[in-house]
Amino acid sequence: MEDIKLRHCRRAVVQVSLDAITANLRAMKALLPEKTAMLAVVKADGYGHGAVPVAKAAEPFVAGFGVATLQEGIALRRHGLGGIILILGVTFPEDYEEMVRWQLRPAIFERDHAEKLSGLARKLKREIPIHLAVDTGMSRIGMKPGGQAEQLAEEIYHMPGLRVEGIFTHFSRADEEDKECTRQQFQKFMEFTDRLRQKGIEIPLRHCSNSAAMIENFSSNSLELCRAGISMYGLYPSDQVNRELVKLTPALSLKSRISCIRTIGPGTAVSYGGTFVADRTMTIATIPVGYGDGYPRNLSGKGCVLIRGKRAPVLGRICMDQFMVDISKIPEAVEEDEAVLIGSQGEETITVEELADLGGGFHYEILCDLGKRIPRVYRKDGRIVGIKDYSWDQYEDFL
Repeated sequence: MEDIKLRHCRRAVVQVSLDAITANLRAMKALLPEKTAMLAVVKADGYGHGAVPVAKAAEPFVAGFGVATLQEGIALRRHGLGGIILILGVTFPEDYEEMVRWQLRPAIFERDHAEKLSGLARKLKREIPIHLAVDTGMSRIGMKPGGQAEQLAEEIYHMPGLRVEGIFTHFSRADEEDKECTRQQFQKFMEFTDRLRQKGIEIPLRHCSNSAAMIENFSSNSLELCRAGISMYGLYPSDQVNRELVKLTPALSLKSRISCIRTIGPGTAVSYGGTFVADRTMTIATIPVGYGDGYPRNLSGKGCVLIRGKRAPVLGRICMDQFMVDISKIPEAVEEDEAVLIGSQGEETITVEELADLGGGFHYEILCDLGKRIPRVYRKDGRIVGIKDYSWDQYEDFL
């Protein structure tokens, strides 16, 4: 791990390329007409990459940011991020004053929530921007298109102190090859917003395209806003999305080092439960990372790491803080050698998609679950520009 000098980065480190983030945003923006803006979705701490550094890198390319919670939105504002910050999930009424204080936008789809927010707007004597959420097939949040929803949207639109800045829905199957379900959702959304327009309800920002819909150029051209999520981090939403349409570069790598090397003989068990027993003399290495760091336990006996540019298979069960690999075919390996768990070394690469396939998991989940005891190191233009050590709960030398 060249030029990673800080002692708290020696056990393991997540490296994030801000150059990759910006390259991915440029690539996604090139798919859109000039009139269509993007929101950068940085919920779940930027999919495990670090919301604030990612948002700062993304800011020149986007109209704002999508988050899942009030706290995520406040964190962005506290670090100086401007533009729209839309809370894509539900914001509870007891948090409305804090939300307004930090100039965050809520997703609104229930009358009582709208009325409480309107009352707060009158009390504060200020206008509160909101986005209406529409449920076209996700069955998660939002008003279901129809006469009652039209009436509710009209009522909310005219409530004192509220400004309906946007309206959105979310595609449930845009990452699948068959786009029929997505077409139906889009049609419901457009019919709903068209009927609102006929009632004189003009909403400036309509958005429903996620990364998959943007890549496939589905509906993006006809709306004012899109939401770039997983694509910003350099991953494709699924293996059914056409990867030839846009080149994405993974921004994240996970690295550790060998903490211990030992030789074991035939019949020696490795790790909990003795699920692996050596059938010959072997050289094994211990890697000081485990499921407590978010390295999936379901990779036990299935995954690999890269050492000296070669693959070293995982032996036995992954522990909370450590796991063992077979380095019998890497005799040149020594203690403290770099071990790449996600990323490239030499001509070999281990992707998050590969880990998800091997373990039966989901590539988004692996990124989001990377533990906070692993520091994040941010690189730009070939140099380190920031470090986030969650155990110290502070940024050091960031940007």
